[in-house]
Amino acid sequence: MRVTVNRKAHFNAAHRLHRKDWDDEKNRRVFGKCSNPHYHGHNYELVVAVTGEINQETGFVMDLKNLKELIYEKIEVPFDHKNLNIEVPEFKDLNPTAENIAIVIWRKLRLELEPHLDLEVTLYETPRNYVTYKGE
Repeated sequence: MRVTVNRKAHFNAAHRLHRKDWDDEKNRRVFGKCSNPHYHGHNYELVVAVTGEINQETGFVMDLKNLKELIYEKIEVPFDHKNLNIEVPEFKDLNPTAENIAIVIWRKLRLELEPHLDLEVTLYETPRNYVTYKGE
């Protein structure tokens, strides 16, 4: 039987949506107020879903304590209260849209999980705007 376990987390971060190769007018036209040169912030909500077979010895798909620690170490510590554009290396040359943030989070976590486990990341930028990434 395949079962999905979920862990919620959150982090607060600032970002600016823009392309360095576009002028300010085009960035404003495409990204609107999200292209504010002084940045803006979000209270991101993250749901990490791990799917796999139940281990017959433990009864777990994955120990949620381990998932909690993994999310904290790999996502919350490097992203929380940071300016994503400036302080998070993955966004040095990558526009930190919700879509790109979700993919970066997925990639960071995927490296840490057993290969037989499936991973899905849902990132809420606002209570009504969110993205889901299931992998490559």
